[in-house]
Amino acid sequence: MMKRVSWMFSLALACGGGSGETTTDTGTGTSTSTDATATDATGSDTTTTTGTTDAPTSTAPTSTADPTTGEPPTTGTTTTTTDPTGTGTTGAVDPPPMSLADIVDGELALIADGHMFTEGPIWSPEGYLLYSDIPANTIFRWAEGEQPTAFITPSGNSNGLAFDAMGRLLAGEHGGRRISRRTIGDPDAETVVGEFEGQSLNSPNDLTIRSDGTIYFTDPPYGIQPNQQELDFQGVFRVDPQGQVSLVADDFDRPNGIVLSPDESLLYVADTNGEHVRVFTVEPDGNAVGGDVFVDLQSDLPGNPDGMAVDAFGDLYVSGGGGVRVVTPDATVLGTIEVPEQVTNCKFGDPDGKALFITAQARVYRIRLKVAGA
Repeated sequence: MMKRVSWMFSLALACGGGSGETTTDTGTGTSTSTDATATDATGSDTTTTTGTTDAPTSTAPTSTADPTTGEPPTTGTTTTTTDPTGTGTTGAVDPPPMSLADIVDGELALIADGHMFTEGPIWSPEGYLLYSDIPANTIFRWAEGEQPTAFITPSGNSNGLAFDAMGRLLAGEHGGRRISRRTIGDPDAETVVGEFEGQSLNSPNDLTIRSDGTIYFTDPPYGIQPNQQELDFQGVFRVDPQGQVSLVADDFDRPNGIVLSPDESLLYVADTNGEHVRVFTVEPDGNAVGGDVFVDLQSDLPGNPDGMAVDAFGDLYVSGGGGVRVVTPDATVLGTIEVPEQVTNCKFGDPDGKALFITAQARVYRIRLKVAGA
């Protein structure tokens, strides 16, 4: 098998920079983004106050979607298929990507702006994107050709989102300090888990769901004040299909993004303050064991490892370090999809699964790819 080579594919926009601080004029106000040393949900010890429930009013989200694709140089064999977004064609990669040129198939496009702090993007089976605005206490909905709109308010200051096999929406809630689940359209959500061994969870952050219904989630303290913390650790947890909660690991500093490999045999967890991603082996019964460092992602660029996604080849897409870093299953870093502000999370979407949606402070971006999500 050919060895993949590391190559930086630059997608920096004119407003990008390496200082970690970006000031953006949204047209209705000024939004300032800071690096991980000053932003609670991306790796610092600053906490998010969850008492604020007012949705943003002076900076209403606007859509400036431009999914026009570009054609960077490619290596290996590609085939051409119709782009379901109506923007032309997209190259479909047959062998595993060897470089970012084998992955990226378009330009970074801004699809939403004017938010407070975006997180948790997830593509709905119904054909639209949902994402959280944590301080605004709202889950927003975006669809092709439409403006972003408030979809669920209040959201429990939701962060990570996921759909289960029944199409129900699960959320890691900072304000609710729980994993919640709701049927779309229902006004209320039920609590899947809100405590461990009689103590309240910290502030569930991100989650991933195995095909049998097992839920894995991270529980850092970003959404609470120090005096509110009952558990004396920041853990990674598992909820089995029967609803039983068990601890996967309690030795994380700030567990954050979490995702399963395509075959569900591996569980990846980002430790934001550790600036690395750890990997666990998932046993047939769903128990996850191990936890060695999979890849070290220390960087001087804005953002430490945060939310993650995985493609059909098992490549990891890790937020932080100047954008989204792409890491192969053998821990080779292919390069960085650069974003002009600090990234918080990313997930695959679009009807064919070949777009990466990226949340970044007050904004949401999309970039078309040649590979599909797992």
